[in-house]
Amino acid sequence: MKEKIVIIGNGIAGITCARYIRKYSNHDILVISAESPYFFSRTALMYVYMGHMKFEHLQPYESWFWEKNRIGLKQDLVTEIDANNAELVLQSGERVKYDKLVLATGSKPNKFGWKGQDLKGVQGLYSKQDLESLEELTQKGIKDAVIVGGGLIGIELAEMLRYRDINVNFLVREHHFWGNVLDSRESEMIMRHMKEHHINLRSKTELKEVVADENGYAKSIITTEGEEIPCQFVGLTAGVSPNIEFVRSSSITTNRGIVVDSFLQTNIENVYAIGDCAEFVSPPGENRRNIEQVWYTGKEMGKVLAKTICGTPTKYSPGHWFNSAKFLDIEYQTYGWIFPQPKENEQHFYWEHTSGKKSVRINYDKSTRAFIGINTFGIRMRHQAFEKWLNEKRSVEYVLEHLADANFDPEFYKKHEKEIVAKFNSENNTQLKVQRFNWKNIF
Repeated sequence: MKEKIVIIGNGIAGITCARYIRKYSNHDILVISAESPYFFSRTALMYVYMGHMKFEHLQPYESWFWEKNRIGLKQDLVTEIDANNAELVLQSGERVKYDKLVLATGSKPNKFGWKGQDLKGVQGLYSKQDLESLEELTQKGIKDAVIVGGGLIGIELAEMLRYRDINVNFLVREHHFWGNVLDSRESEMIMRHMKEHHINLRSKTELKEVVADENGYAKSIITTEGEEIPCQFVGLTAGVSPNIEFVRSSSITTNRGIVVDSFLQTNIENVYAIGDCAEFVSPPGENRRNIEQVWYTGKEMGKVLAKTICGTPTKYSPGHWFNSAKFLDIEYQTYGWIFPQPKENEQHFYWEHTSGKKSVRINYDKSTRAFIGINTFGIRMRHQAFEKWLNEKRSVEYVLEHLADANFDPEFYKKHEKEIVAKFNSENNTQLKVQRFNWKNIF
C-alpha cells in the first residue's frame, strides 16, 4: 500500500532514509528542513569558510535529483507534532499529514548556562546558519577568538580561524586534549601540532562567563581562575545534544534524545527517530552508547529504517566502531575499541615516529591475543582490512605482520610497517616479520 512518509531533517540520516525508501518502494516521500533547501555535506562546512569551496559544492546531488527520484523537499520549521492525528504544524501555518514519520533532527551545540552564552559572537559550528553567522562576524572584524571545549569540532574551528589569521585561545578543561578518547601520548602529539600552528592551547582552563560590549557583542571571556581574555568571537564546541525541544511538547517519549527501540521506533506507532537525535533504550552493542552522534551511524540508521518502513522489519546493528577525522595536517582513524587506558584484560602497544607526526596504538587481549582495536595518526588505513580482521578475530601478531595490507597511503609515501613491527618485537620478545601486500588478505 502506498503511504506518505514525512522525514523531518535533511542531514545524512534523513536523506539516506529517503533515498533507500525510494529504492525499496513507491511511497510518497516528503523531507522537511528549516536549515537549507538541499542536503549538504556538513563535515565540509569548514572548507567554505577557508575559501576552498563554495557552499553549493557541498551538495552531493544536483537539484534535478530530487524531482527525478520523487523525493519532495520543503524548507520550513516544524513547530508541533500532533501524533494523535498524525499531523505536523509548520511555522508557515501549513499542516502536513503523514502515515509514517521519521525524526532526523540532528544536534545542537551544548551550552552549560554560562553567563553571556547567548551574546552576539558566541556560537557553535554545526549548521549552515552557524557558518553564515561566522562569516558575517569575520567581515565585521574578528582579531581574537576563544574556543571552549576540546574535540573534533573545536580543532576544526581553530584551523578555520587560523586560516583567516585570527588569533585563537583554545580552552581545554582537562590536562590533555580530547583525553576521554586519546591516551596521553597521542594527546601530547596533537597538542604539539596545534601549538606549531600558533593555536594557544590552554589546558585545565574553563569558561566562567562571556563579557558583552556596549552593542551586545562578545568582547572578552573570564575563566574560572578570574583571568580575562579579550576576544570578538567565542566558539562553543563542548559537545552536542539532540535537537528535540519541539518534540518534548508532544506525546513522543524523550530523555536526552528521542527514545527508540532497536527497530528505531518511538513509543508511538509509525513514528521513528534516527541519527543524532535518537536515544536507544539499550545500547545497540557492547561498548556502544545510547546516543551515537557520528556521521556513519546516522547513515546506517537511515538504511536500516528504510527497510522497516518498507515492510522488512530490521534491527539496527552498527557492527564494529570506526571513525576518522583530521587534526590540522594529521589524519586520524580508529577501528574497533581502544580507550585511553587498557581494561584489566587488555594490553596496548604504542609506536610513534621520530617526526612526532605519526603514531599507531593497538589494543589486544592479553590472554587470547585477539586484536580489539587501533588508533592511527598520520598513516591512512583501509577500513575493509580492519573490518575483516575484527570479524575473523585475528591475533595482534597477525595484524602486525599484515599491516601493509591495511596501509592506504598513496604511492611513494614512506611506509613504516618494519619500524612498527620491530618495536613490538623488542618489547614482546617475538620475531614477527612484515608480510608483503596481498589483496586476498583484505577482500
